[in-house]
Amino acid sequence: MSTLTGAPQLELAVEDAEGVRLAASIGAARVELCAALAETDGITPSIGTIERACRVGLPVHVLVRPRPGNFTYTDEELEVLERDVEAALDAGAAGVVVGVLAADGGPDVPALRHLSEVARRRHPAAEVTFHRAFDAALAEGMDPAEALARLERAGVNRVLTSGGSPDCTAGLPMLERLVELGRNHAPSVQIMAGGGVRLELMPQLVHSGIHAVHTSARGLDPATGTRARGADPLLAAGMAAALRKAA
Repeated sequence: MSTLTGAPQLELAVEDAEGVRLAASIGAARVELCAALAETDGITPSIGTIERACRVGLPVHVLVRPRPGNFTYTDEELEVLERDVEAALDAGAAGVVVGVLAADGGPDVPALRHLSEVARRRHPAAEVTFHRAFDAALAEGMDPAEALARLERAGVNRVLTSGGSPDCTAGLPMLERLVELGRNHAPSVQIMAGGGVRLELMPQLVHSGIHAVHTSARGLDPATGTRARGADPLLAAGMAAALRKAA
């Protein structure tokens, strides 16, 4: 399992090999590789995209999410998740990013444990991240200590969360609480802050005790006023520098 010591690591969300090269240039620890980030908040990228991204040399963690929408899956969809986990690791990924919720709205331990075991059969050192389905669980009233304990039992390495809020600014108090709860209920699970991460928030995130920061570093498109499709290199570099300075 992952160590929980040291300064927070930076993870950049990207869609292609160019994004991985940008992440490497600013000193990010790894990337989350996904497709259709702007349109769907991310779904599973193609095998060709994964293979090219993994050639860059930075650890690639592949989002395995077969469709947009909720995180409760049919048996057939769980089979797709399993095959995509295997394929991503066979293509060279260092880890996978998944999220499955049970009928009670919390993390689905049997499904997650199975996916974790599938991943580590393919690559013993593979890391498993639970994505922002965790925030959906918190929003449904799931006890955060129980949610973290489930991830620990399922063999998950880290959880990506905005503290159950729309963004990390609003979720900062819960992020701090999750760090505290994790020490007792999920000591092997890293808390990775993600969702609306802003440059000026870095000192507060570091102070909260989180173990990693996740961002797409996408600025606003001046033509449309909406989030740009790809990372802004200057913003990404600024975020990396701010994180190092705050740490």
